[in-house]
Amino acid sequence: MLEPEITTSLAQLGAAGLIGWLWLAERRAAAARETQLRELHDRLLQERPQIATLLAVVRDNTRALTALEAGQRAIVSVLERVAGKMNAAVTPSEPRL
Repeated sequence: MLEPEITTSLAQLGAAGLIGWLWLAERRAAAARETQLRELHDRLLQERPQIATLLAVVRDNTRALTALEAGQRAIVSVLERVAGKMNAAVTPSEPRL
């Protein structure tokens, strides 16, 4: 809500004064938004190398985890084959009739 003094001053200026005051208020707000956007853009440009490094680390970690999973799958496969051969050797065969 507007202060009573401002309301009185705007009423004395008439419609043209009110329109001018609104235009000035909008320009101030636009200038503040521009400043915020410029500061944010500058900050993003400064952080770009760190973001690129972070993405490279994530990419390398994904590659390492994929290789680890493939190795573990190979080990499980070998263990299953060995266990299958051991079970076949230990299981007594049924007598033939």
